[in-house]
Amino acid sequence: MKVGIATDHRGVEVKQKLTKYLAELGYTVINYGTDTEDAVDYPEYAFKIGEEVVKKTIDFGILICGTGIGMSMACNKVKGVRCAKVSNTYEAEMTRIDNDANVLSLSYKDPIEKLEEITRIFLTTETSDHERHVRRRGLVDDYK
Repeated sequence: MKVGIATDHRGVEVKQKLTKYLAELGYTVINYGTDTEDAVDYPEYAFKIGEEVVKKTIDFGILICGTGIGMSMACNKVKGVRCAKVSNTYEAEMTRIDNDANVLSLSYKDPIEKLEEITRIFLTTETSDHERHVRRRGLVDDYK
C-alpha cells in the first residue's frame, strides 16, 4: 500500500518519525514535503496530497500541521477527498468505517506514540458497506 505524507514547517520532525514507523510496518511512503523548518504555506501540501489520492498515485494521505485543522480544511477542497482531522484512535477507526476517509490529518503536538497508533488504526480499518453509510457518503459526495 502506498501512503503519501506531507507537513508544514512545524511537523517536519513528526513526519520523519511517522515515515520511519510506516516503513517498518511495510508501507511504501511517499514524501510530499516540506523537509525544512522554513515557513511554508500549508495549503499547497494539503492540495498535493489530495490530488495524489484522487489520481490514485497513493492509496491514503497523511497530513501534519499545528492542529491538523488547516490541512484538513484545505485538503477537503479537492473533489473526491475525504480528509478527517483525527485526535484519537476511536475517531481514526470511525472515520474509516463510517466516512471512508482517505486522508488523515494530525497535530504535530501529540506524542509520536499516539500518532503512530492513530495512523495504524486509520490505515488498517476497513470501510463499512452498510447501506446507511453508503447513502450518507453519497449525500456528501453529491452536495454542490
